[in-house]
Amino acid sequence: MKSEFKILINWLIISACAGIGPINAQILQDTAALRLIKSGVDSIYNRQFNYAEDVCRKITLSYPGNPVVVMFKGIMIYWENYPLISDSPASKTFEEEMKRCIRICEKHSKPSEEAEFLLANLCARGLLITFYSDNDLRNEVFLLTKSTYHYIRSSFDFTSSYPDFLFFTGIYNYYREVYPRVHPVYKPLAFLFPKGNREKGLEDIETAARYSILMKAESFSDLSYINITYENNYQQALYFSKYLYDLYPHNPEYPAEYIKNLLLLKKYNEAENLVIYLSASESNSYFQSQLSVFKGIIQEKKYHNNNLAQINYHTAIRQLSKFEAYANEFTAYAYFGLSRISESQGDMEHKRIYRKNANKLVDLKKVNFD
Repeated sequence: MKSEFKILINWLIISACAGIGPINAQILQDTAALRLIKSGVDSIYNRQFNYAEDVCRKITLSYPGNPVVVMFKGIMIYWENYPLISDSPASKTFEEEMKRCIRICEKHSKPSEEAEFLLANLCARGLLITFYSDNDLRNEVFLLTKSTYHYIRSSFDFTSSYPDFLFFTGIYNYYREVYPRVHPVYKPLAFLFPKGNREKGLEDIETAARYSILMKAESFSDLSYINITYENNYQQALYFSKYLYDLYPHNPEYPAEYIKNLLLLKKYNEAENLVIYLSASESNSYFQSQLSVFKGIIQEKKYHNNNLAQINYHTAIRQLSKFEAYANEFTAYAYFGLSRISESQGDMEHKRIYRKNANKLVDLKKVNFD
C-alpha cells in the first residue's frame, strides 16, 4: 500500500543521495561516495540487492558509524523484505536500526554535522513512520510524527537555496491541506502544523519531477498516487505510473500501481497482457496476491465471467490474509468486486456483507472499480 508517510523516506533520496547538501557535510561532500550511494539506492529500488550490499560494505568502510550509512541499510531492509510486516523478524531488525540512527543523530554536537545529521534523523523517523503507517499502527504514527515536527521545522532552514527540496515542500503543502479533510482522524495532528497550499504543493512536486535527478522516481510515484487517490484524475496518473514501471520494472510496487491505473481507466487489454506477463516473471508472493485481484477485475469487467471472477477474488483474499494490515487496500478491492457480483445476482445480503467488509479496510472508498 502506498503510504502518504513515505514522504520522508523519499526525502532521504533528495537530501542524502542527491548531492545538494550544504557545506561542511561529510558524505554529502564526498563526490565519489555520493555517486556510489546514488547507484546503490537505484539498485535497491530495482531489487538488485547483491550490488546494493556491495555498496553498503564500501560506504561502511569509508564512513563507519555515519547515520547516512545506517539509513542506506534501512532502505535495503525495507525493500528486500517487501512487504515489511510488523511481526516479521526483519521488521525487528529494521526498527532497531532506525532507532539507533535517531539516537546517533540526536547526540551530535558539532555545528559542521548539523545538516547531515538532521537529514539522517528525519529520514530514520520517516522510514519508521512509513513502516508504522503501512501496518496500520496508528498510535506509533501519532507519537513519532508529533516528536518529528521540531526537526521538520529545522529542515526548512536548508531548503531555500536548493530547488530539489521542492519535492519535500510540495508534499508538505499538499498533504497538510488535503489529508486531514479526507482522513478526519488526523485533524488533531494537523493542527500542530502550519497551514499548507494544495495548488502550490502539486506545482512543487511536478517541478521536482521535471528537473530533479534522483528525485524523479519519488516525485512520479507520489504524483501517480495523488492523482489516483485524491484528485481522481486517472488519465494524468497514468503518465506517472507508466514512467515508474518503465524505470523500475523489478520493483513490485510500481507495476501494481500501473496495472491498477490501467484498470481504473478500463484499459482491460493492456492490463491483461501485463498481468499475464508478470504472473510468469515475478515471484514476490505479495505481488502475486495483488495479481489475483487484478485477474478478478478483468474477468468481471472485461469478460463478464462472474464465476471465474469470484474464484480469483476469494483466492486473493485468502492469499492476502497473511500480509495482515499491509494488504487492506487490495483485500478491499476483492470485497468490492464480490459485492458487485452479489448485487448482479440479486443476493443483496452478501452484497451488503462484502461491501461492509471492504469499507472497514479502507478510508478512501471512491477507488473501488465500481
